[in-house]
Amino acid sequence: MKINKLPKKLNLKDVDILDPLKEKVFKGSILIVNGKISEVGKFEQPSDVKSIDCNGLTLTHGFCDLHAHFREPGGEDKETLMSGSRAALAGGFTRVCVMPNTSPPIDSPESISFIIQNSKDCPIHIHPIGAVTRGQKGKEITEMGLMYQAGSVAFSDDGLPIQNGLVMRKALEYSKMIDVPIINHAEDVPLRNDGLMNESSLSTKLGLDGNPDISESVMVFRDLEIAEYVKGRIHIPHVSTAKSVEIIKNYKSKGVNVTAEVTPHHIGLTEKSLINFDTNAKVAPPLRTENDCLALIEGLRDGTITCIATDHAPHTIEEKEKDFKHAPCGMIGLESAFALTYTTLIKNDFTIENIIGLFTSGPASVLGWKINPFEIGQKAEIVVIDLDADWNFSKKDIFLKSKNSPMLGMNFKSQIIKTICGKNIFEKK
Repeated sequence: MKINKLPKKLNLKDVDILDPLKEKVFKGSILIVNGKISEVGKFEQPSDVKSIDCNGLTLTHGFCDLHAHFREPGGEDKETLMSGSRAALAGGFTRVCVMPNTSPPIDSPESISFIIQNSKDCPIHIHPIGAVTRGQKGKEITEMGLMYQAGSVAFSDDGLPIQNGLVMRKALEYSKMIDVPIINHAEDVPLRNDGLMNESSLSTKLGLDGNPDISESVMVFRDLEIAEYVKGRIHIPHVSTAKSVEIIKNYKSKGVNVTAEVTPHHIGLTEKSLINFDTNAKVAPPLRTENDCLALIEGLRDGTITCIATDHAPHTIEEKEKDFKHAPCGMIGLESAFALTYTTLIKNDFTIENIIGLFTSGPASVLGWKINPFEIGQKAEIVVIDLDADWNFSKKDIFLKSKNSPMLGMNFKSQIIKTICGKNIFEKK
């Protein structure tokens, strides 16, 4: 994969421009000068400009991923800030929030500064999420205020659920002072009982220990009860069950400050992906049933679920080639995220405006970011998409160190053609 430097002046000509804030599409061109938006709409093209005909394509704001693992520090054999960033750009993402479960964890102001400093040369914007507890051990709250000042945009212990309700209460109370969300991996660990996949008749048939849907919904309920009590701000990651959607919807109706995300694989794949014991489809929370998928899609439709996030989780071939019980959970998802989501949702009568919002204005609202997609003078964050493309996802489309994707071989509708972030451009060849 090659990421090129943008020409000094570039005109993306005759493209369908989709504004995710106004939820409207208009025909026009966009002129980028020195990596910044210079003209939008209809204008007279300067003579010294490189022009790319984008007729038939759709252009919108670059995507934001609230939930990704780039493994640095400590897991650079799987991924680095740079390799993850390059793959993100290929997937249409110009902003990625990286989770703190690294080695050592991102649990101090110094470690937040490490991520920010080491990502300065990356072709996208990287935003660190700090750990809620020291060492992610679920006991002692981190220095949230200082970590926020250093650049942390939210707090989470991610794959390690905060089991202690008092710790969760304190986290929500402290985070109120700096007005950022707490993100808790919603799982009751004893209820999970080392389940390897969704608990169902299929798990029984395959002889694999099951993880019941209540292991998630029970924790969602607990967290929202605490959030309501302390008037905290909470974000529910990778929702996977119909029960959880119903609980979130109920608490939203009561005015609790809750947002939620769903991954492309939890709406586009089901537990049936595990029939052949594909360890690449082993994730946490596990892939659920078709009924759960439909409930998640309805949650996106009615606004119960705020946005799409990838939960991009790279692993080495050696790790994923272990037997099913000992292989780690997680799949990559940056390059396939939009295509899988679009392919799934367009069949469920979502509009392109709806879908783009789930990757742009939706995630921005979770963190309280204000995006001005095409404001003159701002740094360009742009993705160009061919919505009519039909293509097969293969290893040549993966630009990461890790290749652990169960989507390999799937046929998708829509494809990312170009992504621009400042002076960097990815172009699909």
